[in-house]
Amino acid sequence: MERTYIMLKPDCVERGLIGEVISRIERKGYQITAMKMMHLDEPILREHYSHLVNEDFFPLLVDFMMSGPVVAMIVEGEDCIAGMRRLMGPTNNANAAPGTIRGDLACSNRLNIIHGSDSPETAEAEIKRFFG
Repeated sequence: MERTYIMLKPDCVERGLIGEVISRIERKGYQITAMKMMHLDEPILREHYSHLVNEDFFPLLVDFMMSGPVVAMIVEGEDCIAGMRRLMGPTNNANAAPGTIRGDLACSNRLNIIHGSDSPETAEAEIKRFFG
């Protein structure tokens, strides 16, 4: 059984799409084993997005991620890291197919609804970061 970290971003919460996204995750057969709503601060965002700190858009990303609450989840299931990434669709919603979360619900590359870990190592680090 594999586990991954999933985060519903402020645009998902603000638009009232939490239930829609959770429903898609559960219909896929994955189990949400932990979930909490939280507000993120700059230190945790600098850690989480450390690979993007030097990008020009980083201040906008931090502002967006601090603009409202997020929903942090641990999701478990067979091959759930790759499976969740397929279910989410590519980060850039313009490249996301209909039927994916981002393809159906995201408004832009920046307002893209959801984050998911990209590897087992990242999943464990992100689970530790957001759940202790």
